[in-house]
Amino acid sequence: MTSATRQHPLVELSGVQKWFGDLHVLADVDLAIDAGEVVVVIGPSGSGKSTLCRAINRLEPIQQGEIRVDGELLPEEGKALARLRADVGMVFQNFNLFAHKTVLQNVTLGPVKVRHRSKGEADKRARELLDRVGVGNQADKYPAQLSGGQQQRVAIARALAMDPKVMLFDEPTSALDPEMINEVLDVMTSLARDGMTMVVITHEMGFARRAANRVVFMDGGRIVESADPETFFTRPTSDRAKDFLSKILTH
Repeated sequence: MTSATRQHPLVELSGVQKWFGDLHVLADVDLAIDAGEVVVVIGPSGSGKSTLCRAINRLEPIQQGEIRVDGELLPEEGKALARLRADVGMVFQNFNLFAHKTVLQNVTLGPVKVRHRSKGEADKRARELLDRVGVGNQADKYPAQLSGGQQQRVAIARALAMDPKVMLFDEPTSALDPEMINEVLDVMTSLARDGMTMVVITHEMGFARRAANRVVFMDGGRIVESADPETFFTRPTSDRAKDFLSKILTH
């Protein structure tokens, strides 16, 4: 179904509640993300950003509310959940590559096992994606032989190889040395330009200004503010967002 014929948001959270013990980490969260939209979620540590991201593919179960991906209610478990997860690419803070597999094997594993692609087809597509993210010449190496920035770009290629409907990025540059951050953000910016639906948890405000259609500001498990980047960074409406921005934009 194309975005022109889709009658619903691609990702929709309604009344989502999540507790860790007594800690209310997601408090009545409503969020709708359209196909092709890039939503950057920012906020102080402990505000619920990563939990929100991980709830979208049920890496974190929720206690109340509903999450839908392309109109389908997120299943609790089993094959239906695995099938839906295949439509939701995830890029983690610490890459999560298989150390004992080559770069190429890391990228082809999902398409062969989950999407039932032939090895030849998966290899061809993987090499195209590795070229696209700028590490095509590293295909036969192992993750430990790569820099952090290269490993994260492999992780992005691996997620893309599943042809996901939406990509989730959970602080994808926070484990990287400063000089490697831009090489990953450049790949993400290019994906955004190509129309990939993305939810990005990040501290990189330059990326948020450059690539986001919408900035969502969270605090205390709630969405406090949601606006286009220009409005959010120049005219935030909540005192909490003003305070947050005054601390991070002056450094």
